[in-house]
Amino acid sequence: MLQARVKFIVTGDDFGYCPRRNQGIVECFLAGAVSNVSLLVNGSAAPDAAQLARRHNIPIGLHANLSEGSPVCKALKKNSSLLNKDGFFHGKMGFRTVLAKGLLKMSEVKQELMAQVDLFCELTGHVPHHMDGHQHVHVLPEVRHVFAQVLEEYGIKYTRVPIEPGLHSCAWIEPPLMDFYLGVEKDSLDTVDVFTRHGIRWADIYIGLSTMGKNMSVSNIQSAIDTAVAAFATKENSLMTQFSPQPQQSRTVTIELMVHPGYPTIPPVGGCGEGPDDFSQSWERLHELQTLMNPELQSYYKTRNIQLCAFKDL
Repeated sequence: MLQARVKFIVTGDDFGYCPRRNQGIVECFLAGAVSNVSLLVNGSAAPDAAQLARRHNIPIGLHANLSEGSPVCKALKKNSSLLNKDGFFHGKMGFRTVLAKGLLKMSEVKQELMAQVDLFCELTGHVPHHMDGHQHVHVLPEVRHVFAQVLEEYGIKYTRVPIEPGLHSCAWIEPPLMDFYLGVEKDSLDTVDVFTRHGIRWADIYIGLSTMGKNMSVSNIQSAIDTAVAAFATKENSLMTQFSPQPQQSRTVTIELMVHPGYPTIPPVGGCGEGPDDFSQSWERLHELQTLMNPELQSYYKTRNIQLCAFKDL
């Protein structure tokens, strides 16, 4: 049986959302609980986040945002298909609705994505090590093609494809949320070929839907890793046996765990231009922080020889 070595990327999303999010993510990084971060360049505390990443040498990528707050491209701040009547992005579900109605201009999506990469470079001094999408907008129909073009044009090698092994058997996920997750999964499956054609890579395994917010626990993370690694090893063994009957060296499997730790946002501070959302103000952010820093989880990584790393280390 193939024994997989695990390189584990724990990505703290929404870096730059507010000072308290930044504080929590940095604490997690310094404690060895997060190994990689994703920056919201339109977040109210993005410049502070970039400075913290430099100070603490935190590996950082771009959390491309087309659904919450305001655009960073000056030309799109008025009369753009990306904006609702109040002059902000359409929102998590609103973006999907407008896209499905064919009302979004892909030229404006590309313009905004490029503006966000440029601002990221200005803030950090380098191109993102990886780039994913806030609220998984990067795997949506049409958007996925533009997103892939931008990554290829800027030479950004890594992204996230949120297809989570074992998701369908997670009975604790409430039905409305599961419906959203299954939509994300379908969009992701339809995106694989597009990203592959553009030479973009991602972790072998993604985890983060079943372990988000109140659903995060030490046992859930352990179980998700064990399930994913077992499924991966079985698949690899079957391929090895098919093509080579000789015993094989164990290979390294890369896993990305998407997390959202931090201290709850206190309004009116925070957000991406229209104030903080409910999730950012909830106890669930602190719950994630405390779970990720639990010594039991740290010792589990050591016992299983799970090595924390970042996309830039791959």
